[in-house]
Formats: sequence, structure tokens, C-alpha cells
Amino acid sequence: MNRINFVDQEDASEELPEEFEPYVKEWFNSKFESLSPPQKFSFDLIHENKNSLICAPTGSGKTLSAFMSGLNELFMMGDEGELDDEVYVLYISPLRALGNDIERNLEEPLDGIKERAEEMGYDVPEVRSAVRTGDTTDAEKSKMLDKPPHILITTPETLGILINSPKFKEKLKNVKYTIIDEIHSISENKRGVHLSLSMERLQEMANNDFTRIGLSATQAPIDEIAKYLVGYDVEEDTSTTVTEYDEEIKAAEPAEEGEYDTRGCNIVDVAASKEIDLETVSPVKDLINEDPGIVNEAMYDKIHNLAQNHESTIIFTNTRSATERVVNNLKDRFPDHYNENIGAHHSSMSREKRLEVEEKLKKGEMKVGVTSTSLELGVDIGSVDLVIQIGSPKGVARGIQRVGRSGHQIGEKAKGKMIVNDRDDALECSVLTKCAKEDELDRIQIPENALDVLAQHMVGMACNHKWDLDHAFNVIRKSYCYRTLSRNNYDDVLKYLGGEYELEDQNVYRKIWIDRDENLLGRSGKMTRVIYMTNIGTIPDETGYDVKTRGEGNYVGTLDEEFLDRLTKGDIFTLGGSTYKFSYAKGMKVFVDPKPNASPTVPSWYSERLPLSYDLGVKIGEFRKQVADQLELGAGDDDIIQWIMHNYYLDENTAEAIYRYIKQQKQFLGKVSTHEDITVEKHIDEDNRQNFIFHTIYGRRTHDAMARIMAHLLQKRVSSNIGMVIDDNGFILITPRRPIDIEKLMDELASCDLEEELKDAVGKTELMKRRFRHVAGRSLMILRNYGGNSKTVGQQQMKGHFLLSTIRNEHSEDFPMVKETYREIMEDAMDIKHTKEVVEKIDGGDISFEVIDSDIPSPFSHNLLLQGSTDVVKMEDKKERLQNLHEQVMERIEEK
Repeated sequence: MNRINFVDQEDASEELPEEFEPYVKEWFNSKFESLSPPQKFSFDLIHENKNSLICAPTGSGKTLSAFMSGLNELFMMGDEGELDDEVYVLYISPLRALGNDIERNLEEPLDGIKERAEEMGYDVPEVRSAVRTGDTTDAEKSKMLDKPPHILITTPETLGILINSPKFKEKLKNVKYTIIDEIHSISENKRGVHLSLSMERLQEMANNDFTRIGLSATQAPIDEIAKYLVGYDVEEDTSTTVTEYDEEIKAAEPAEEGEYDTRGCNIVDVAASKEIDLETVSPVKDLINEDPGIVNEAMYDKIHNLAQNHESTIIFTNTRSATERVVNNLKDRFPDHYNENIGAHHSSMSREKRLEVEEKLKKGEMKVGVTSTSLELGVDIGSVDLVIQIGSPKGVARGIQRVGRSGHQIGEKAKGKMIVNDRDDALECSVLTKCAKEDELDRIQIPENALDVLAQHMVGMACNHKWDLDHAFNVIRKSYCYRTLSRNNYDDVLKYLGGEYELEDQNVYRKIWIDRDENLLGRSGKMTRVIYMTNIGTIPDETGYDVKTRGEGNYVGTLDEEFLDRLTKGDIFTLGGSTYKFSYAKGMKVFVDPKPNASPTVPSWYSERLPLSYDLGVKIGEFRKQVADQLELGAGDDDIIQWIMHNYYLDENTAEAIYRYIKQQKQFLGKVSTHEDITVEKHIDEDNRQNFIFHTIYGRRTHDAMARIMAHLLQKRVSSNIGMVIDDNGFILITPRRPIDIEKLMDELASCDLEEELKDAVGKTELMKRRFRHVAGRSLMILRNYGGNSKTVGQQQMKGHFLLSTIRNEHSEDFPMVKETYREIMEDAMDIKHTKEVVEKIDGGDISFEVIDSDIPSPFSHNLLLQGSTDVVKMEDKKERLQNLHEQVMERIEEK
């Protein structure tokens, strides 16, 4: 029984709850003409202390939806003399800046309600709010302890500290409401896992069941996010001993979901209540044949004209470098229009610079703000009336989130333009636009059973008091993220924390003690609390790696860690305008060999650009199939172009570009690859390399897993390194010039243990080393801070390398934090779940595949082959090579 309920229209109310205080009603009615869509449902639900997940557009009044009942309760308690110096409303934000906005936005209702109450003769005290984050000074913290805010605004990491603060945690015991903002953004990563356990620990120490409220503009799968928000009721069976339980699940099978119920949640889904004016546009009529300089010029003309026709515009790019380039190009091309009124905003900039841009946007002093991802979430940026997206945002929810930054006032329309510069982007953005307009969101994946976060929290739990082992296990399983945690995995983490793996020679000491006879755990040593409080959190420290040539040791530049993740021995990449072959990494240095004029196998944007979601990939496959079917039936060019324009939201230039692209693929290869029909194209490239080009459309995370598994299988057969190129629209296996039986490889893929093969494939990679360091940091094996000293990333990396080697030599791959590293790679970094689905469908015949020899690469393969050249904004070099390939394709089509 899920107890997840979607509210119906009949549940809506046009007025504030009858029981609200008169002065609260007076204040609200004096400010607002009516209730907004989310408020019509949420005010009553939250007033009745029902857990609520509110999905509503930005600017629809959903923040007040969450706070209003809490504000009413706080003033009522004050009026009745029951408002103590405690926290009653807890607001959790993924961003510090968003928390600061909330505090500013609360000033008006807090002051306004108090003023109206006094006018009506009520004696109400001040209701206080405050922000507590990593930026809060010691003086402010001390003040909060003496006089706590009634409304506390914080982040997931700071909440983890507060529930372990001996004095402040006492101020949280009577919390009545918890609000998680931008819940979709938090729940899809380990910060969300950490928060989920913090919420269960807070509930365990609270004197009452607090009401949980989640907020977001884009949520899918919304029922799973609701379960994440509220967690589960777990019946504790004291009649079963730990030993008996162990025997029952000796095989370490996870507990079945459904053994217990969610706490219950009401979903208020009014996301479609705000109209989105969204269109995909091409700057030129012909995206493939037009001169690259003209395309670039037309794109900036289009951006400039759109910006000039609107008061305030945000431009989203997909990389930080592209953000800077757009700002510089607009200033250079239109100096009379852009100077101090345009600014960049991205994560590599200083906090002061970012705040300056935000303030100018709020005050209407900035005409154009250009960003990569950092303005996606709900920081108040004032009245922006247009969003321009350059290239695909790679996911429907992300596209809606970005476009939703415009039209913030209630009743205003969100307006966005997606500008495309190549045919893959045109196809992707057109399908994405349709999904956004029709509210078909891609689904997030919420991490489950993360053993590193579990270890960190178990140390925190032990710091607070002694725990019965069974009771601790059941509290943990109340979290959505650990509802299927096996007792064996729990016990393995206990063994690690209790020092039973004997890693003292690596300076990894026990953090807890375990008394098996008494069935208890507790804190080991006074320093454990300090270690926990100074190393809490899930976001790892990261830095750049110095790149040097082998032999001479010449300095080339730096690479970020995420880019290094992608590199395998022999990969070619571009740095500083030159190409290099990756050899190996040691410590914080990367060693390479110069390879002038070689084609890159890893694009320069790889570490920055977000991956295409699996769901959107399948939608693109469906679109390709629909067009291909019409071609098969003999429909005319104009008819299909009109069908595309009628069913999708794009201009004629884009519709024609997409249609010609798909038609040329069919004319050239005789077929169009879709989500149900994979084409494998065998091609010998200009560097005399044998390429097997897999035309798949399942998103980069799925392709990454598939490609690595297949390369690993192939490598064992041919005893030679297999190169890989991985992208959103497919992948390439680069093999020696010898006969390769792809049909046999696909049979091996279907019959192998995919998870074990992927583990073998990544076990010795840089990706494994780096991710293990992250896991070791979260699980407190590697301490980033100890005794007032901080370890550099290089020191942490070396420590991680020695730890991993020791564990593999003296223990096994079943050591809990090694297991977690593999889980994180397979489930979070890659997508083993959808990889399994695809392989099962190939094996079952639901997905067909065909291998085709091709002396000239087909249109769908061009971007994949040339992906290392540039990103979407700077495109001159890439366009020239694409045009050459396109000319060869057209000559071949004309010969047929």
C-alpha cells in the first residue's frame, strides 16, 4: 500500500482555511486577489498536517504555498503564549543563494502579518527567521543558539551538522514543518541520499511527526519523488534476533519494497498550469551547406534581435567556455548595445562576481545574463521575460527549468527560444520542445543503498548516543534511499566502522565500538565527533591535474578530474590547440605523448556538457521512426515537413533541416536507425583506423556502459586495446584492422553478466581510482580535515591509491567501500539499468541490429566522428569537415 495520493480538482479551495487567524487572512487578502493554483490545494493540506509534494511552475506562488500554514501556526502560538525559542519550520535548499532569497522574501509576510495583527488588537510576538549555512559566522551561530529562529533556512550539509550539535539539536526537537525546495535537484544525487538519512534521524529525535513538504517545478517520476520526501513506516519486530534475521537473508538479497508502507503523501501537480511559449529555431535555412561564418553571424544576429526585443534575457549555454564566448562575441559585434549591461554567470567565477550579476538582474540593470547551469534553480533574478537556449539542454526537465526562469509573475507566460546550429541539435531540441510543451518529463534516478553515505551517518548516529543495532537498522530503512538495504551490507559497514577489517597500518582507525552481546553500537573516542563534524558532506574536493609530456616533461596545461575519468590509455584529446595521446596518470600529473594532426577521441567539452537523458533519447528514436515510416509509405517532401511543423514547435528552417537529415540517412544507407533498430556501420577512417559506429539513441550514460562492456569483451578476444568514442547519439569502437564478428560480439553481450563485465572493464581505470577517493572521503576512510589541517586533493588521491591497493591485496572487492565505488560508477555515473533493458530487448528481438560496410560514413555518424573538434558555439572547423563529409554523401546518393 503506497498511500501516495494525487489531489483532484474537486479538492481545490478558493479561500484560505477557515481556521486561519483573522489577521493572517486579512494580510493575505490585502496582498493577493486570489489563491494561485498550488495554493488552492496546499493551504488546506498542510494546515491539516498532511505531507505534500507541490509541483508547480516558477513564479506560481508555491513557496508561499509551503510556508503559509507554518506562518499561521507560528503567529497563533505566539498569540497564545506558546511560541518558545525553538525551531518550528525547517526550510532546506540545495543552494546557499536560494536560502538567502527565501529569508529576504519572508520579510514581507512576517512584518506584514505582525503589523496587521497589531492593527486588529492582537498581541503577537516577533516571529524570527535566519539562515544557517557554511557562510554563517561563529558570532551568528552563537546568537542563534541563545535565541534560535522559529524558521530556520539551511542546506543539506548544515542540517547534517545541526542534528549532531549537542546543544542546537535540542532546538529542533519540536519542529513542525520541513520544506525541501528544488527537491528534484537534491534527490537525484548523493546530497539527496545524505538529506534523506538526516530527515530520518531528525524524525527519530523529534517529539512529534513533522509535516514534510517538497517543492519543485519539474518532477518525474513524481510518485517516487513523493516516496523519497516522506520515507517509510517500518514495523520493528523485536521477536526476531539479529542472528535469526541474518539467517533469513544470508544471500544478501535486498529487502522487498512493499514490506512496509510509505508515510503517505499528497501530490499537488499543477505544473501544466503555466503556459510555456517555447520554439526551436535555426538561424539559417540550410544548416549543413551554409558557410560556417554566415551561420555564426546569423546566430548572433538572432540572439541580439531577440534580446533587444525584450526587457531582460538569460542565455543558457552548455559549457562554461561557451558562456564566456557568447558574452565576448556579443560585446565585440554590438558594442553600442552591450557593455556593463551583460554578464557571465558560472561555477568557475568567484562568488562575489556571481552575486553581482544576480543583483543586477534583480534590479533590472542587466539586459543579458549568460550562464551554463548556475542560474537554473530558483534564485530570484527578477523579471526576466525571455530565455534563450543555445544547443540542447539534454533533458526535458532541465529545459523546462531553464525556460521557467522567465515570466516569474503569477499569470505570466514563460518564454523561450532554442537556437540550434547543427542537425543533431535541431532534432534533439525539436523533440525536447514538444515534450516540454506537453509535459512529458524525463525521469530522474534516485541513488539507492549508497554505503559511503550510510557509513558517514552511522558515525554521526554513534556520536549522539548508543544505539541498539536492530533499531539503528530500522531507522535507516525508513529512508527511501535505504528501504531495500540488506542486513549483510549494513553489517559490512558496521565491520568497517568498527575496525574489523584491520586497516590501522593505513591510518584508518575504528570510528565506533560494537558490542555484539548487548547488541549495541556507540562512538569510539572523543575525536570521532570532531572527525564527523569537520568532514561531513558528499561533495568531493576537486582540482586540476598538470599535464606533461613523457620524457621531456614539458608542461602542457591542466585537465579537470571529470575529464580524466573519461580517458583510457591511447585516447587522443585536444589541449591548448594541440592534440595529445594519453599514456598514464600518477599522483596529480597526467603524462601524454604529442600527436599532431591526430583526430581526437574525447571532445573538449566532455567533462562539462550534461548527458542526454535516456527518456529523451527514446523519444528522439520514436520521432526518427515516424519520419522514416512516412518516407517508406512514399509521402512527399512538403507533406512530411508540414507534418513535422504541425506536430512539433519549430520554425520552417528547422523542420526542413531535420527532414533532409533523416531523408539523406535513409537514401544513403537504405534505413534509419531508431530506438528499436540499431545500425552498426563499419568504416575505415582517414587515419586508417577500423571504426564500428553504433547508431544508438539511449543517451551518453547508457552508451558509456554499453561501449565499455563491448570493448572489454572484444579486447579479451583480439588481445589488443580497443578505442572508444562515446556520445549521446551513439558510440564507436575503434579496433585493429582485422576481421571482427559483430554478431558474435552481440551474442556475447547478451549472454554475459553485464555488471561483472563492467566492473572488470572499469576496475583498473582512472575513473575507478578517482571515484574510490570520493567514496573513501565520504565514508571517513580518507579525512579531508583532521586536527586543524586540510589534506590537498593530491594527498587525498595518493592516500586513496594506497588504500585501494591494500584493500584489494588483503581483503577483496567485496569490501563495502569498493562495492560502493562500483555501484556509483555503474548506477550514478553510467546507467547499467537501462543498459540491461536495451541488451535484453536486443536478445529478445525487440531491438534489431544490422552491420553495414560503409566506405563513406553516413550522415548520422558525422557528428559522432568529429565530436572532438569543438562545442556547439564555436563551430567553424567542425562545419568545414562536416560539409566535406556531406558532399561525399550527396555524391553517393546521386550515383544511386
